[in-house]
Amino acid sequence: MRTDTQGTPTASPPPTASPRRLPDRRAVMADVGASLVVFLVAVPLSLGIAVAAGAPLIAGLTAAIVGGIVAGLFGGSMVQVSGPTAAQTIIVAELITTYGWRVTCLITVLAGLLQVALGAVRIARAALAVSPAVIHGMLAGVGATIALAQLHVALGGAPQSSALSNITDLPHQVAHNHTAAVAVGVITIAIMFGWGKLPSIGRIRPSVVPASLVAVGTATAIATLGRWEVQTVSLPDSLVDAWSGPALPEAGQWHGVAMAVAAVAMVASVESLLSAIAVDREHGGRRVRLNRELFGQGAANTVSGALGGLPVAGVIVRSTTNVRAGGRTPLSAVLHGVWILVFVALFARVVELIPMAALAALLVFVGARMVSIAHLRDLRRHHEGSVYLVTLFGVVFLGLLEGVFLGFALAMIVSLRRLTRFTVRTEEHGGRVHVSVHGSLTFLGVPRLAHVLRTIPSGARVDLDLHVDFMDHAAFESIHAWRVDHERGGGSVDIDETHEQWYTRSSARTAPAAKTSPHGPGRWWAPWEMRGEADGEVNALGLLTAGAREYHASTADRMRSVMSRLAHGQYPTALFVTCADSRVVPNVITSSGPGDLFTLRNVGNLVPPSGTSGDGSVGAAVEYAVTVLGVPSIVVCGHSHCGAMKALLEGAHTDAEEAGTTHMCRWLANAAPSLARIDVPESPPESTPTSETLCRLARANVEEQLGNLMSYQVVRERVESGTLTLTGMYYDLETARVHLLDAETGRFSPVRGLQDVTGPVPPPRTGGGQLIDESSSGASSRPSC
Repeated sequence: MRTDTQGTPTASPPPTASPRRLPDRRAVMADVGASLVVFLVAVPLSLGIAVAAGAPLIAGLTAAIVGGIVAGLFGGSMVQVSGPTAAQTIIVAELITTYGWRVTCLITVLAGLLQVALGAVRIARAALAVSPAVIHGMLAGVGATIALAQLHVALGGAPQSSALSNITDLPHQVAHNHTAAVAVGVITIAIMFGWGKLPSIGRIRPSVVPASLVAVGTATAIATLGRWEVQTVSLPDSLVDAWSGPALPEAGQWHGVAMAVAAVAMVASVESLLSAIAVDREHGGRRVRLNRELFGQGAANTVSGALGGLPVAGVIVRSTTNVRAGGRTPLSAVLHGVWILVFVALFARVVELIPMAALAALLVFVGARMVSIAHLRDLRRHHEGSVYLVTLFGVVFLGLLEGVFLGFALAMIVSLRRLTRFTVRTEEHGGRVHVSVHGSLTFLGVPRLAHVLRTIPSGARVDLDLHVDFMDHAAFESIHAWRVDHERGGGSVDIDETHEQWYTRSSARTAPAAKTSPHGPGRWWAPWEMRGEADGEVNALGLLTAGAREYHASTADRMRSVMSRLAHGQYPTALFVTCADSRVVPNVITSSGPGDLFTLRNVGNLVPPSGTSGDGSVGAAVEYAVTVLGVPSIVVCGHSHCGAMKALLEGAHTDAEEAGTTHMCRWLANAAPSLARIDVPESPPESTPTSETLCRLARANVEEQLGNLMSYQVVRERVESGTLTLTGMYYDLETARVHLLDAETGRFSPVRGLQDVTGPVPPPRTGGGQLIDESSSGASSRPSC
């Protein structure tokens, strides 16, 4: 409401509609160009998949048209392209053989409706709960089956009824078939293998044109111009004549049809969702909406089956081709379906010139590529290569569903074994037997646990430590029965549980129903004040006592076996010289444990040269570490924001010795030579040293102390003999990153974390003792001082 100049209220004008945002012209042109590239890839592949499945050839093109348009419009992925897939050829071939083509169309319709329902109830992520080893093994098995069958067609023969028969009959096929079809197949495969390896000539890049189009087009042109007598593609006169809609099965076939619907829906859903997630890594647009994508795939299958097409799923090859060709939105997938429809309507006679042997050879290449050695290597690194191979050979020699079932069962067994793995250690010391059990105790581990417990001499005093996050009834019964028998024989058993009280609760009351997570502080390395334990007035003794109590409750029992072995001697890997600063914790920044580091801490991590008058504790530590302990390495570690380096820059070592700082001033005088290593900028006396200057001085001080170490005869002799190494280290408090000194360049480079290592992570060094960064080759992520 507003008023006019006379103060009379008037109606407010309706709000102006915001201008509709027009699509980006460049994005539209990119999608159009990408759709043409995908169209060229899709036509021969769709025909080939129909050939492999034994379906009408027009069914492959129909599925490609519907998959592009319907799934593109209603799906949840920006760039995924859908159509007939090689993964479903075995299922479709078996369905056509068992029920006929029209009932197979009905199965496709019902599978699509099932997918729509699953997408509507939003359980798409549940389809991802399948081991990648099973998926890759299934695809490899399908690829091998297709390649074995179509190789016979490419050689001018006919595929046999099983993969084993195709293998045994292959030598005869090679020896006795030398027809024109063989030449067509050889030409197609040769081009498919070699096209991507051709070099670019100026601005002409052969790889821009799809290899499948070049291979099939060249073979077709040669066969046509040479008038070779080969079987070619046969299409109906019109799409109306080609339609053969769904039909109901016979009365006794409904159970098998229901199983087939579930199988088609499962394979199509899992393949589509995994493909959508994989292709998301290739582009920077909106991420896939899995439930909507499942709904779109179901709609496409429903329409494809109703129109007489093959089952539809997301295709990783066409999707990645779409992204690399510049596709950004679903428009490219929709247009690729439109181009196929136009092509079939206007240029069907051109399609009928394609030799069947060319399509078979194309499928041989595609099938062979589905057996990925890279996937097998990756799965072997994760100890799942057996699942991959079992699934592959199961699909090839038994069938798709049987192979997937075997692979899934083996994957479950492998996962169960990993989840229930436990370790048991036995040590005898001081007349007592110490048994330590870590992990999850289930019936699967009872035989091994019982065997270890029975090896304990009767009458022995036993300390049994249970560090378990799960114990089922069988494991409890095994331990309890052994305990009763052992105590009856005169022995004693002291059971100590440092995690959940599984044994105690199983004895007296109901045990927990599932695995339990470790208790205690989640961030044990954080200071007291960050854990809320130093609020208000600080009671140092109280905090130390509380910390010791917590250590006894959650850690001491776990360390008992370790410390009992270390109690009789120490064999450290390095003498670690570092600053007394409370913020630097050597065992945390090196992930070391008790007995690993012989640590020497002082103000400024200084090592006065040998023979320096005054405090000789540093020299004593160096000589003890090198001569008595025989450490193979000495590390000098400085750090940023060092108070000692700041005092050095401010001239504390030259000031008159004030009351209370006498020893500090004398001690810092040992660091004076470090100042000579850097150019200290002139500044007013009252100014504070910059962090960059402190950084350079702290690093120069590390190098100075490494030089001082060489003044000790025992150090110099062992370095020259190669039995002792000296290493410089620098710890940046702000980034919490460790840097190592490169002796050749004199620069400190950061140690890369596991998340930064792209290749296999090198194993820890054993026996050498030198702290080196085997994975770091670059400079620091921060400006070097």
